[in-house]
Amino acid sequence: MVHLHERFKAFLKSRWLVFVCAIWIQSFTGIGYLFGSISPMIKSIMGYNQRQLSLLGVVKTLGGSVGFVAGSLSEVLPIWGLLLIGALQNFVGYGLLWYIVHRRWSGVPLWVLCICIFVGGNGETFFNTANLVCCVQNFPKNRGPVVGILKGFCGLTGATLIQVYAIFNFPDKASLIFMVAVGPTMVVIAFMFVVRPVEGHKQVRESDDSSFLFTYSICLVLAAYLLGVLILEDTLNLNQSIITLLAIGLIILIVLPIIIPVVLVFFSTPQPSSEEKLLANPLLPRQDTSELILSEAEEERTSELDALPAFERRKRLAHLQAKLLQAAADGAVRVKRDFAYPRPLAMAMLQVIMAFGFFYYAMGWPGQIYVVTVLIGLGYGSHWAILPAAVSELFGLKSFGALYNFLTLSNPAGSLIFSEALASGLYDYYAEKQASLLLQNPISTLGQDKSLTCLGTICYSLTCGILSGLCIVAAMLSLVVVYRTRRVYTQLYGSSNSLI
Repeated sequence: MVHLHERFKAFLKSRWLVFVCAIWIQSFTGIGYLFGSISPMIKSIMGYNQRQLSLLGVVKTLGGSVGFVAGSLSEVLPIWGLLLIGALQNFVGYGLLWYIVHRRWSGVPLWVLCICIFVGGNGETFFNTANLVCCVQNFPKNRGPVVGILKGFCGLTGATLIQVYAIFNFPDKASLIFMVAVGPTMVVIAFMFVVRPVEGHKQVRESDDSSFLFTYSICLVLAAYLLGVLILEDTLNLNQSIITLLAIGLIILIVLPIIIPVVLVFFSTPQPSSEEKLLANPLLPRQDTSELILSEAEEERTSELDALPAFERRKRLAHLQAKLLQAAADGAVRVKRDFAYPRPLAMAMLQVIMAFGFFYYAMGWPGQIYVVTVLIGLGYGSHWAILPAAVSELFGLKSFGALYNFLTLSNPAGSLIFSEALASGLYDYYAEKQASLLLQNPISTLGQDKSLTCLGTICYSLTCGILSGLCIVAAMLSLVVVYRTRRVYTQLYGSSNSLI
């Protein structure tokens, strides 16, 4: 019984439990990805045109990206404080938005809805900052996988909440906004005291690779499952019982990562603490004493190790390093990345892929909507997995929250320029042009909606052509960053021979 009690205490202090709870929070708090589902009802009930709706979208993006407050507070407030502030903002912002739409107050000025969406969307910056800062600190040697997994689950929020919403089968469409206000808030409050930086070892373990691979697999299976469910619901007339069963399967997949901390704590042999304390420095690449990588220098060595005499410390480190090298030779442990190329190189490759996706749509080739959706989604998701990890490697973890939220300012800036000014302007231009042609034929206007709607590839072809060219420019700039950071990544992860 005492042994089980100790295991349970270790379970509560497990960094993998923190990571899993952060995944659960991310799975329900990426509210920005749900705007495409709630915007049609806002447009129809409030009587907005496409430009006004795009302005709401820009404000939503601005609220979800202006995170300098969250980044600054992350250095003075505990993680649970950040999560609580985000939950309150989410509840107040989207709660007021639901009340306005539910009451069908079409006379409410647009700026009131902008404030509601900004406040609710800004709560997402607190969720992202708290989860990313906490988990990157708990897994300093696995920043890339940690950021990628968290952002991956966050990107599935829209489809996840839609399936949860389908269980209840609300007659009022505005109830989706109510669920957005209440659901994520409840999830965050439930786990806000679990998500925290944990004490103890933070080095690479033999089980880390398999654990991250398992989590990656769940994320991919979850994405494929959601895609299949959405296709079934779109092509078949499913009854409520089947929809409920599909939603239960979705919840099971989301809960599945809890297997990792349970297995590691209750069904594995704990590693001796003496070896854990000595794992920090052998896992770092060898560096010249005159050179210093700030992102790695910030991590402190254990006081017990520093207290040893220099000769004894070198002897024990050499012994443990020999054991680690032997394990690595057998393929049991991987202590560094396979290649030392800078992460921005992957960004450049993905931006080329995005450029092809935009170009494919602009040319109007077959299956354009599916091709552009897959390629742009791949590029956008990978971008936000690579960039925060690269920033943490180049600038360290001390001010990671502030730096991450500074990067997110690119979202509202891009939305304001390319969505509000470019895409919406061209869309309304072609919509008005098509409407004028319909007015010349009175018979074709019977039963038509009064709101301007553009039909066909022409609506976004020019926009996608411009964005394709900008992606090429971004790829070239990424290659410049690759050249400037190649030596840093050589010192962090490998020899210069592995660089291009």
